[in-house]
Amino acid sequence: MNDALLPPTAPSEPAPSSLPPCAPDVVALRHQRLRLAGLPERPWLNEEVARRLAAKLEPIRIEPADWIDWSAWLGAGEALVAQRYPRARRWVVEPTPELAERSRQQARAPGGWLGRLLSARAPVLAEPVSQAPWPKEGAQMLWANMTLHGAPDLKAVMTTWHRHLAIGGFLMCSGLGPDTARELRALYRELGWPMPTIDFIDMHDLGDELLQAGFSDPVMDMERLTLTWASPQAMLEELRTWGGNVARGRLPGLRTPRWKERLVERIRERLAQPDGRIALTVELVYGHAVKPEPRAKVAPETRVSLDDMRRMVRKPGHP
Repeated sequence: MNDALLPPTAPSEPAPSSLPPCAPDVVALRHQRLRLAGLPERPWLNEEVARRLAAKLEPIRIEPADWIDWSAWLGAGEALVAQRYPRARRWVVEPTPELAERSRQQARAPGGWLGRLLSARAPVLAEPVSQAPWPKEGAQMLWANMTLHGAPDLKAVMTTWHRHLAIGGFLMCSGLGPDTARELRALYRELGWPMPTIDFIDMHDLGDELLQAGFSDPVMDMERLTLTWASPQAMLEELRTWGGNVARGRLPGLRTPRWKERLVERIRERLAQPDGRIALTVELVYGHAVKPEPRAKVAPETRVSLDDMRRMVRKPGHP
């Protein structure tokens, strides 16, 4: 569950004291993203959540001309969104150069006509995106599947999402919720160990974050699943594909074989079902919100960009 000691945090990264409790350790997150980029295939859970998030597109009447696939390789949503919006242009943004290269490899992989079509239409960029190649006014949709628990600074990421969207464009996002791995977290507390996961964001806190980032009409949803595995070892291996342990204050360094044996034994004692399979709760959190027309805040002095001022004073029916 835990990896070797990691290098010191880069000076440009946010200080831990400035981040909410659900924020991951930025150094551990960088290490885990590098590992995830080398997985032989995308996590099963990410693909399953992508299917569930794509189903929520059905009632939406906006037909995007451009959409941004954020953290695309791990998000696993390209084919699903292309089926819903076959004429929309896709733009890929990855959080790291390694994941960007994995998206490029995915595009070059042999496949059917849909794979070749997606490859030809999806330039791949790595964050930060200084010169966005999509239209100046922004994209009409930003898709960010299974990203909420992997953002080093969720507030900053949401501000970036808001900036990349066009007025009237919408966000679709998802991630792990606070009840995820609650059985394993309780076990770690009983043993006096630091947490095996971060404190995942609550659905209601997600809505507050969306509003603070400038979005309107946020709609949040959640669901709980119970997943089972044949053995504790199989469960722990699966958990690593979800992102590993990036909690601040986690156990440092490598664990000994004796420690691992003790963990496996306790998991088998506490998490085994009557049929012997190991069960774990997974909470999924979904968010949907719209980028509204800009409004000037009431203050003694208010600064508004020229573009936003034009939008605010433009009369309906006039270009």
